[in-house]
Amino acid sequence: MKKTHIVLLILVVVALSVLVSVFGDFSTYETFASAGKQPGKTYYVIGMLQKDKEMIYEPTKDANHFSFYAKDKAGNLNKVIFNGEKPRDIEKSEQIVMLGYLDAGTFHCSRIQMKCPSKYKKDMVAVGSNS
Repeated sequence: MKKTHIVLLILVVVALSVLVSVFGDFSTYETFASAGKQPGKTYYVIGMLQKDKEMIYEPTKDANHFSFYAKDKAGNLNKVIFNGEKPRDIEKSEQIVMLGYLDAGTFHCSRIQMKCPSKYKKDMVAVGSNS
C-alpha cells in the first residue's frame, strides 16, 4: 500500500471512532439490581407496573411528581419516582421502559415509554419531561 492510502485509512478510522464516541448511545436495558451497582448513572430499565401497589399522583400538590412500584424482568420490585405528570392509561400498559437512575433504593425516572397492548404489537407511547 502507498503511504497516502495508509494515512487515509488511519484518518477514516479515527474519524469513525470520534463519531461513535460523540454520537453513539449504546445503552442497554438493565435491571434495578444492575442499575444499583452505579448509583446516579442513568439506565434504561424495562418493567411492569405493579397495579396492586400504591400509586401516588396528587396534581394539586405537585403536578410533576408521580410515584409507583415496578417489577423488572429479573423480578426485582422497586419504587419509582417519575418527574412528570402521571401518564394517561399507564394502568393499561403491558410493559414500561424507564430512563433514570437508582438512588437510595428508589429509581428516579425522567422518561417513561409505555408498551400498550393492542392488535399492533409495536404500538408504543412515549412520555417524558423536558429536563
